[in-house]
Amino acid sequence: MMSLTSMGSNGRPSTDDKEEHEASKTAIATYQEREEEIERRKMEVKERVESQLTRAEEETRRLAQVWEELEVLTDPMRKEVATVRKRIDLANRDLKSIGQICQKKEKEYKEAMEAFQEKNNEKSQLTTALIELVNQSEKFRMRKLEELSKIVNSNT
Repeated sequence: MMSLTSMGSNGRPSTDDKEEHEASKTAIATYQEREEEIERRKMEVKERVESQLTRAEEETRRLAQVWEELEVLTDPMRKEVATVRKRIDLANRDLKSIGQICQKKEKEYKEAMEAFQEKNNEKSQLTTALIELVNQSEKFRMRKLEELSKIVNSNT
């Protein structure tokens, strides 16, 4: 507001007052322009931040989706690997027990083969002895027959 003392003689504001008023208007206009510029820049920064946030949120969603897909891919592999490992462990246990059975059977087989060969050797020796005895017996009987034949021939 203007004071009454600054009024000129005609009831209008004086030139100084007009200049002050114009300076004041200019200052207010400049202030408003600066405020508008600040508000405009603030809005630009806000828009950029919102844009970056939107992009970041989109990237976060994409990364979450990729992560889920990786989890889905990894999970069946883990299950299959675990299943195969369990089957390998079972096969190892079976192989171990079967290996022990094989070793026991091999030992029994070797012992049976040794016993078989011993008996076969014994049989061969006994067969050889039998043949020898039969031959000796035949020779002895032939001699006896010859002797008896001589005795019979000599008595006749």
